[in-house]
Amino acid sequence: MGLIPYRKREDAYRVLKALNLLVISIAVTSISISGSTLEEQTLLGFLFFFRRGCQVESLVNWVIFCKGEKGDLLWSTSVTRVYKAAVQQTLDVLFLPEGKEFLTSTDAVSRDSADRTIIAWDFQSAAKISNQIFHERYTCPSLALHPREPTFVAQTNGNYMALFSSQRPYRINKKKRYEGHKVEGFAVGCEFSPDGTLLVTGSSDGKVFFYNYHTSRIVRTLSAHREACVSAVFHPVLPSLLATSDWAGEIKIWQ
Repeated sequence: MGLIPYRKREDAYRVLKALNLLVISIAVTSISISGSTLEEQTLLGFLFFFRRGCQVESLVNWVIFCKGEKGDLLWSTSVTRVYKAAVQQTLDVLFLPEGKEFLTSTDAVSRDSADRTIIAWDFQSAAKISNQIFHERYTCPSLALHPREPTFVAQTNGNYMALFSSQRPYRINKKKRYEGHKVEGFAVGCEFSPDGTLLVTGSSDGKVFFYNYHTSRIVRTLSAHREACVSAVFHPVLPSLLATSDWAGEIKIWQ
């Protein structure tokens, strides 16, 4: 799966800004977005949303999330609503089942408060449902929804993944914590296997960790990259295939 071939993020930003064009290819479908110059945060937002499995054929007529300079969540192709997060940066977006609500993770962490680290939104009204979901003082660079159970996980910079209910009031499961990998400030992604039995994550030491969803124990590790492994994604049709990518831009397919 390719974009514009590059090995370093800085090279990609430079090329896209020079061309004033973003071209993303998924499977055999290519989508072009042109117009005003894209900021780096906006670019990351587009990439993040596509990686989460957007329906390509309905993309133009539906919704694209991107990150504004002040952490606002906008949508395109025409802006119909703005969700005011009042934070510097929005790190990830996750729709909950049925699409009536969605979650965002932000960089809003201070010494005295961890509110707004994860925010639940009402899709129709743009109102905040809750900003008191995660109370640890760690940012959460990525979120992942369980494919079969009403739960989701948040990757944290505390070097663990926290488990939450995806139903109000989105309580954290204090008995389960998926830890053993390292985040250390990288935007490390995580994902469930298609059947929901495994939870996979990258690690700042270049490894991939597989956790048993029910027991939270490490099933196995994979020494995948020399640089920090920031993404590990199961193939949606062939669950025995896994794609990983690292901070330097290298992508590998594993079976």
